[in-house]
Amino acid sequence: MRAEALFSLQGQSAIVTGAANGLGLAMTEVLSANGANVTMLDIDPRVIDEAARLDPSRETVRAFICDVCDPDGLRRGIEGAFEANGRLDIVCANAGKGSGSGPLTEAGALANVTGESWSGILDLNLTATFHTLKYSVPLMRRRKYGRIIVTSSFAGLRGEALVGYAYSATKAAVANMVRHAAIELSLDNILINAIAPGPFRTNIGGGRMHESSTELAFAGRTRLKRIAEPDEVKGLTLLLASPASSYITGTVIPIDGGGYACG
Repeated sequence: MRAEALFSLQGQSAIVTGAANGLGLAMTEVLSANGANVTMLDIDPRVIDEAARLDPSRETVRAFICDVCDPDGLRRGIEGAFEANGRLDIVCANAGKGSGSGPLTEAGALANVTGESWSGILDLNLTATFHTLKYSVPLMRRRKYGRIIVTSSFAGLRGEALVGYAYSATKAAVANMVRHAAIELSLDNILINAIAPGPFRTNIGGGRMHESSTELAFAGRTRLKRIAEPDEVKGLTLLLASPASSYITGTVIPIDGGGYACG
């Protein structure tokens, strides 16, 4: 089979949460470039502008301003994408955010993690991901087909001194939720996998990944000694979204410059 057919998403319908920038925007770009009709969901109004940039006709790339922490709003966004395209094939449950400083700092120490900050990260990184699956899967079951990609993190696979408690805990939880869901969803030919990004140059953590000191600290955790650009998530996204991944489910795949593999 030629690569064009193996990785084609022609005519398929996709949803990407957290799509206004960073990894979510890169995921949207690669899915759209390979034939999918994509609905971008994000609380950031700039998602409208990004959708217009990718598709001025608004026919194959659409945007819906949506707070994924609002279950009813999230459900309406997912169902709206289904109604617009008559099907749902691909979901990238990507929305999330960092939780501040790591445990070796005063602000990030256990005693200083507030209940409010803990709950906020839990709601976005874990509960909203659960609801994304909950509302998407019944629509995929109608065709007995689906590809779900959940964004975890290398910090969910090991201890990581540079990230906060809530971020690490929630990203570990979504990784195991993917493994758990694969048991059920395989019965309907719905494949679910997680990617576990290492340090990428995105706006997570309030944009600190753009600071030179932070970049150097995270780069030192990788074997490639650099942080990644958002476009570097596109290859893995396309693999897991496409027919090429037909025998891959329940996995958590690091994309971290070798940091996890080499400790």
